[in-house]
Amino acid sequence: MGAIVLMCRLVRWSCGLGCVLIASATANAETVNVAVAMNFKTVLEKLEPIFEGQSGHDLVISSGSTGKLFAQIRYGAPYDVFLAADEARPERLESLGAGVAGSRFSYAIGRLVLWSPNGEDVGPEILASDGFRHIAIANPELAPYGAAAMDVLSALGQLDNVRDRIVYGQNVGQAFALAATGNAELGFVAKSQMLDFEPDRQAGDWWEPSQALYTPIRQDAVLLKDRPAAHAFMAFLKSDDAKRIITDSGYSAP
Repeated sequence: MGAIVLMCRLVRWSCGLGCVLIASATANAETVNVAVAMNFKTVLEKLEPIFEGQSGHDLVISSGSTGKLFAQIRYGAPYDVFLAADEARPERLESLGAGVAGSRFSYAIGRLVLWSPNGEDVGPEILASDGFRHIAIANPELAPYGAAAMDVLSALGQLDNVRDRIVYGQNVGQAFALAATGNAELGFVAKSQMLDFEPDRQAGDWWEPSQALYTPIRQDAVLLKDRPAAHAFMAFLKSDDAKRIITDSGYSAP
């Protein structure tokens, strides 16, 4: 009889401890507000459930062009982490004291492609032709993928040939949309966007310029708020799990 009573007490104690542990984990859970460049948004959405499952923290994602997100942060937007599409703006935030000193690192290196969504074979020779009316490019003043596209056109000697046919998106997502909707026959977009297509939705052809033709698109992360959950997310980005998904999504490893 005594043994039965003792067992019941142990069960009650273990159940109570389990409830305490669950309550403690819930109490320690935090929200991480991440500002992410548009080109990396879908990759971050793949990383989100893994991070949340491993850490217990919640991720809130806000996306846009690197330039616009930078401006929002400078005006006090309540982000915890900034995943830019370049190095310059995270470095500037650190120098201005808006980023945590020493927290910046490259989490991915972007790769640029020229996309023809209408099924036409595409390569560098098409840029010298009159076979298209418009080419979509992200705004080079705001988006590093746009600056990289201009580098490629200049390196190939085709910038003057296409200048009057360029249509600009605010970011690489808008450049992709301009081509996808037929408002441009060609578009300089992120390789990751092409790999995001479902197999039965793939259309057209794309060409990947040599990375020697443009300044490497090193995409840096910087910590904006010195909070445990934000630190946990920055550490997660360096993990093998995160790196595998990033490289599988069309980026080079830093």
